[in-house]
Amino acid sequence: MAAVTRDSIREAFVDRFQSIYAKTLESGSQQEYYHTLVHLLKDSIGHSWARTNSEYETHKVKQVYYFSIEFLPGRLLKNYLLSTGVEQICREALADLHLDLDAIYREEHELGIGSGGLGRLASCLLDSMAAMRIPGHGCGIRYKYGLFRQQLVEGYQVELPDGWLKNGNPWETVKRDKAVVVRFGGRAWAESVGERLVFHHEDYESVLAVPYDMPLVGYGNRTVNTLRLWSAEAVADSFDFQGFNRGDYSKSVEYKYSVESITEILYPDDSNYHGRVLRLKQQYFFVSAGVQSIVRYVKRKCGSIHYLDDLAAIHINDTHPALVIPELMRILMDEEGMGWQEAWQMVSGTVSYTNHTVLPEAMEKWPVEIIQQLLPRIYMIIQEINERFCRELAARYGADSERIREMAIIKDGYVHMANMAVVACSSVNGVAKIHTEILKKDVLRPFYEHRPYKFNNKTNGITHRRWLLQANPELAKVITRVIGNSWISHPEDLEKLLRFVHDAGLQEEIARVKKGNKILLANHISTQCGVAIDPDSLFDVHIKRIHAYKRQLLKLFHVMALYNAILAKPDLEMLPRTVVFAGKASPGYYLAKNIIKLINTVAQKINHDPAVKGRLKIVFMENYSVSLAERIIPAADLSEQISTASKEASGTGNMKLMMNGALTVGTLDGANIEIRDEVGPENFFAFGLTADEVLAYQLHGGYSARQLLEQEPQLDLIVDQLSNGFLEAGSEEFSDIVRHLIDANDEYFVLRDFAAYQVAQQDVEMAYRDPHHWRHMAAVNIARSGQFSSDRTVGEYAVGIWKVRPLVLDN
Repeated sequence: MAAVTRDSIREAFVDRFQSIYAKTLESGSQQEYYHTLVHLLKDSIGHSWARTNSEYETHKVKQVYYFSIEFLPGRLLKNYLLSTGVEQICREALADLHLDLDAIYREEHELGIGSGGLGRLASCLLDSMAAMRIPGHGCGIRYKYGLFRQQLVEGYQVELPDGWLKNGNPWETVKRDKAVVVRFGGRAWAESVGERLVFHHEDYESVLAVPYDMPLVGYGNRTVNTLRLWSAEAVADSFDFQGFNRGDYSKSVEYKYSVESITEILYPDDSNYHGRVLRLKQQYFFVSAGVQSIVRYVKRKCGSIHYLDDLAAIHINDTHPALVIPELMRILMDEEGMGWQEAWQMVSGTVSYTNHTVLPEAMEKWPVEIIQQLLPRIYMIIQEINERFCRELAARYGADSERIREMAIIKDGYVHMANMAVVACSSVNGVAKIHTEILKKDVLRPFYEHRPYKFNNKTNGITHRRWLLQANPELAKVITRVIGNSWISHPEDLEKLLRFVHDAGLQEEIARVKKGNKILLANHISTQCGVAIDPDSLFDVHIKRIHAYKRQLLKLFHVMALYNAILAKPDLEMLPRTVVFAGKASPGYYLAKNIIKLINTVAQKINHDPAVKGRLKIVFMENYSVSLAERIIPAADLSEQISTASKEASGTGNMKLMMNGALTVGTLDGANIEIRDEVGPENFFAFGLTADEVLAYQLHGGYSARQLLEQEPQLDLIVDQLSNGFLEAGSEEFSDIVRHLIDANDEYFVLRDFAAYQVAQQDVEMAYRDPHHWRHMAAVNIARSGQFSSDRTVGEYAVGIWKVRPLVLDN
């Protein structure tokens, strides 16, 4: 902010408010105060933003372009006030005007451009790039409604539109002069001109891609990078004026609505043909727009596209942006006149790929006929990539047709996007050590054997400035009092806490902060959910996307086991426990939505049973978001990271929770293993099948869920309670869950891991009953969490993949 004194901020705020709204401050609303403060802050940010871009251009530095179908930044105002160092002085200046900064914070609607871990990781990496002065930007879609707003109606998830743009987005700046045209459909054909083929694309539908830029503010420096979000609009001359005058109103605007639907919602339902076409349109739309923008910048700065790989590192976050590859090939060949080999080397030297999944159903593939119809020229290029690669494989592996078929990009009537990304990109990385090993040894094994040098690991990380400094300010103050504030810019310095983890004073301070956060969350739950929570109970949290492999069912079955124990012995002495669930299920994922209903049905029964006597409470908090996570995570005692081993690529919720002093109960999956190794097995509650054991069962069999239930009466009772009238639901209400467990043979080993999970929970209870021991464990987790900062992750990407360096701006 340009104004740095209390008086000047106060005066500037009043002036700006009156200039925008033409009324007195006293007659304003909280929403108007919010917009005023954002506009005021943007004035200062804008100067640094322009200067950052100017310095990048002047020095012709290599810049990172991070392509992601989603970003999940959360609220920005508090984050940017902290980053620019004026949060406290703004709070004081607004208090002079009888305004509450915290009330203004609550007016900000989270950006509806992401839904979960993929988007949150992308935002963490962008935050770290700016904080570390790495020239790096995001490229995504400006969704009108985002994913959806989750509401619970009688325990069922109901999806409502997320109207995050209702009051506008004051952070964005539209750049209409930088709009580009994206082409869909039509026909592509080639002709020989001299010694080369010239390709033509005709009769296509034009869509205007308009960029909306948002600032990415670096902490404690003057670096401001850019998040560019593309919005789909009809081209200027598309309105059928004559048709409208003839009374054909719907047809005259049909094209406009068709175009705008491209950027309406995140992850449209792809269970039908039209949904699949829309998803593919979304992916190509923002990829083409982003690549065109990069190419235009490089040519403007250097006069030649041949400097592309010197000035740009394009990174694709999973396979949604994989069409970067053929689109960049198209531009380099069709528009810039490069030959195939030169263009291919340029693409391979510029684009890198992060894989985020080992689940077969999440490995994207598109029907050939859809790509042919929607993107005819792009499909021709994909065909050529596939044919050249298959010839390369045939030359090396001869008659091994099965290997060639497995590695082909086009097979069985589909284009396999992960295969294309691995073939084309210079670097392929996993996001946790075990995940990368599974890619190399199993999921992408033939590709690793073919080109092992491409594969590397970059374990995910989280921005500690949001998830500790901002989300848990009282804990941040305790840490700073003990070890100083260097950890804010150098998170590895959190290790300095290790010298004090046995100190009773530090332990008591951490416990005091935790108790305060638990009281705040309990009050919020009481207000929002109508459930009274005991702040002295163990806060046991399972907060993440609802999916069978993330095993919300395993946590719920443990809850049911505790409840059954109370029913069997009403005076049972038991550690009071509050179990908090939160997460959204994909609208078309009916099993996950059924699990949400089951959780709420069990919660309704337990929370209203007087026999429980407060020993057990269950809450499902609706509409999980970054802001809700910022409430839950600082209050959590126990972090549930219980996915089926080998299925979770990394996870980042595990990192956020440990950073805030929660202890982890988890399988040896994803980044859990690295967390356990970092804190020591004595400070981690591990249980369950290993990844190798899960893969062996899947490969060789040998597991029967029916036989297991016959041998485990306690578990058999729980499964039976889903349909025997024990719950207030019809006998068929949860039949899909029962069939998934029994008929589908417990695909994610919920039943198989249940006994081991119960033992781990007994260890949790024993540890929690010893406050000194628990607090020591919590302090160790906090001290070791710096390893999981996204600053470390970005540093590894910058050196090992992107080959970019920080640019320090002069004061």
